[in-house]
Amino acid sequence: MTGHAMPGQAADAWRTANTLLIGAFVALLILLPWAYAAIPLAAGLLALTGLLLRRRPVGAIPAVLDAEDRLWLLVLLAFAGLWCLDVLRTGVWPVAQHGKSWLVPLWPLLAAGLLVWWRYHPPSRIGWWLGLVVGALGAGGIAVYERFVLGAYRADNDMNAIPFGNLALLLGVLALVAMLGRMARPHRPLPWLTPLLGLAAAGGLAASFLSGTRGGWVALPLLAWMGFRGFRGVFPRRRMLWVAAGLWLLLTGLVAMTAITNYGVTQRLERAVSDIEQYWEGDSSSSVGLRLDMWYAGGRLFLDKPWLGWGEGRLEAARDGMVERGLIHPSVSHYDQLHSDLVDTAARRGILGVLTLLALYGVPAWLFARHLRGSRDAQTRTLALSGLMICFAFVYFGLTQSMLRDVRGLSGYLGLTVACWVLLKTHLVTLGEGRGPRGKGRGARTNVEASA
Repeated sequence: MTGHAMPGQAADAWRTANTLLIGAFVALLILLPWAYAAIPLAAGLLALTGLLLRRRPVGAIPAVLDAEDRLWLLVLLAFAGLWCLDVLRTGVWPVAQHGKSWLVPLWPLLAAGLLVWWRYHPPSRIGWWLGLVVGALGAGGIAVYERFVLGAYRADNDMNAIPFGNLALLLGVLALVAMLGRMARPHRPLPWLTPLLGLAAAGGLAASFLSGTRGGWVALPLLAWMGFRGFRGVFPRRRMLWVAAGLWLLLTGLVAMTAITNYGVTQRLERAVSDIEQYWEGDSSSSVGLRLDMWYAGGRLFLDKPWLGWGEGRLEAARDGMVERGLIHPSVSHYDQLHSDLVDTAARRGILGVLTLLALYGVPAWLFARHLRGSRDAQTRTLALSGLMICFAFVYFGLTQSMLRDVRGLSGYLGLTVACWVLLKTHLVTLGEGRGPRGKGRGARTNVEASA
């Protein structure tokens, strides 16, 4: 048991375990109640175990992280650090779900640790693909069952319908991108996986529409345009037009399907217009009206304390003071966030908080865009486009919902972006471009084989 084979066998075991965990996370994020926390914690424990069992001192391990990785780690540490300092100054942990905090300000630190661990023991893309198939198809099946069998008002899988619908939509879009990326390969391993990804795309979009989550639908035109731009240099123009036509037919069919429930997409959009009209007439009791009141309150509170904000716990008290003075609707007090990541962060943590939030969105988006622009390799573009879509989708989702204060929203953003980034960097290493989108042969070699 002492030869040279043992380290390689251990490395393969870590890679396999990481592949399984990434697949399970993507698949079960919105399907099982505790997957958003249990799987990242399991991955963290695995990384800790690997660190304790390492056979070589840290200084003897070849460097794998590059400047891009270090920039991403800096952003995660800054976001978590400022959030933790805010908790320290107020003594109040944020309410994430069921009246509990779940220590969510520490989650970006776990994501940073997993980024490092996965870069040294990179998973295979097969976990990502299978996770998208199970996650998006499962969400679609649950949504159809709840709406058409149980007669539910909105599909939600026993969680907040907004994160369920938003994340289902994102999984569906990512499945579509993965399907197109596989179609661009001259030789496709596991050929049955490509049509399954197409079905998963339909399932994820169906779950979004049946959840009635309007905020996610706003992101669809942008994501479709990004997909067209991303694959424009990969497929002939005629094929891209066929893909666009197929997507349009799919969306039309899904909208028609929701009409059967008597509360479909068109009714939800009409309701939004009616809510806005009510608001301007002085009635802010509707869903849209309460959001507008929350944003108004957040803007007023930000102007009162622009640099560091009110802080966890104190914001709620200040908001309730506005309710008592009759400035906003009383129902606003029933919420633990301001239904916008930007507004909520500005009011809670001020300008410094907004800067860390913009960095959390912007730095990964810039890194993914950098590789998308700098490569003509179809698989590189597919992974870079997927990561860029995740970032922009969460920006749009966060306009009308505080997704990063929701346990599945925060876990989903951190887990999906970090996983996609690691898969991209792993693929670049196999191409000899591990140090940047145009660097050739300068990447540190890891125990990476070509991914499936």
